Amino acid sequence: MKTVSVGIIGGGLMGKEVASAFGRWFALNDYPLKVELKAVCDINEDTLNWYKQIPSIGLLTTDYKKLLDAPDLDVIYVALPHHLHQQYYLDVIASGKDLFAEKPFGIDLEAANAIKEKIDQSSCFVRCSSEMPFLPGGQRVIKEILSGRLGKIIEVRAGFCHSSDMDPLKPINWKRQSEFCGEIGVMGDLGMHVMHIPLRMGWVPKRVYAQLQKIVTSRPDGKGGWSECDTWNNAHLSSTLSIEDEDVPMLLEMKRLAPGETNSWYIEVLGTEGGVRYNTKDTKALWTFKREKEQVWQRLDLGFQVAFPTITGGIFEPGFADCFMQMLAAYFAERDGFLGERFGCVTPEEAVLSHKLFAAALKSHVTKTVIEIP
Repeated sequence: MKTVSVGIIGGGLMGKEVASAFGRWFALNDYPLKVELKAVCDINEDTLNWYKQIPSIGLLTTDYKKLLDAPDLDVIYVALPHHLHQQYYLDVIASGKDLFAEKPFGIDLEAANAIKEKIDQSSCFVRCSSEMPFLPGGQRVIKEILSGRLGKIIEVRAGFCHSSDMDPLKPINWKRQSEFCGEIGVMGDLGMHVMHIPLRMGWVPKRVYAQLQKIVTSRPDGKGGWSECDTWNNAHLSSTLSIEDEDVPMLLEMKRLAPGETNSWYIEVLGTEGGVRYNTKDTKALWTFKREKEQVWQRLDLGFQVAFPTITGGIFEPGFADCFMQMLAAYFAERDGFLGERFGCVTPEEAVLSHKLFAAALKSHVTKTVIEIP
């Protein structure tokens, strides 16, 4: 069996999720590739200590260029603050290694375009992270849309909401400072998850009206003082699609201050003949309706029906670690040419399109007008 060797730059929360997925790669049934984590880079020695328990790793370093120079590494996963994306992504591509990139693919549209240009000049395989659509519920929404059973699309709603910033005494971190996470704020952090399915369905917004909120403008700095929290906490985007030459509204929300929400990713699509909706708040529930004399929403309890089968029985519930593994399986399957008709990871083109939306949203909020998206 072919083995793909992977290195991680940025060993924090998401780096550990990647390592965990590779550690249970054998749970995938009949998957034709073996994937092994061989190297990790992080500037924090304490973070690197966690990776010492993984026997496949031969290189732990604070110098990321050692991963770029390592001849035995095929793919690099980069999970760093947004202001570092452009430099590190370009360096990985220049090294000739394939890249699995964290969203939002650069701190802003200019960075995303620069990354995309470098990809186009190379032979590197590059995709961007967005794991939530790989849950069975997200996959079933995609199936319903593609089936044509919904009829003419009337409206699309999608969002990602959590309440992690509801506590005003939560210490500040880089995601709450535009210097590091970008002027787009929460849109950069959560927006690619929201846009993944719509963009893959060909639903590209052509105009947007945005309402952005900062809400909490300062936070404890962890040193006895306070620091400015200058990013957008919540974003509500009213956008317009063109489907079959008709305007269709698409409402998008990305919120860090959504009372009662832990980590709710959702999508709802309504049509003239039917509808479908899914929300991770109720992970097993897929809701559908079809137009009859009495229009009734029906709940279907989903099991462990995933694109890449695993040892897990079909009656069990999936979780975050499962959809994360499915996303990685899709990346390596597409890289090696056996993805087939299955849903794939975010493409560089889709990442740039999302940045065009976010850039237009910033202009809309400032001007309080509808902005056309080029």
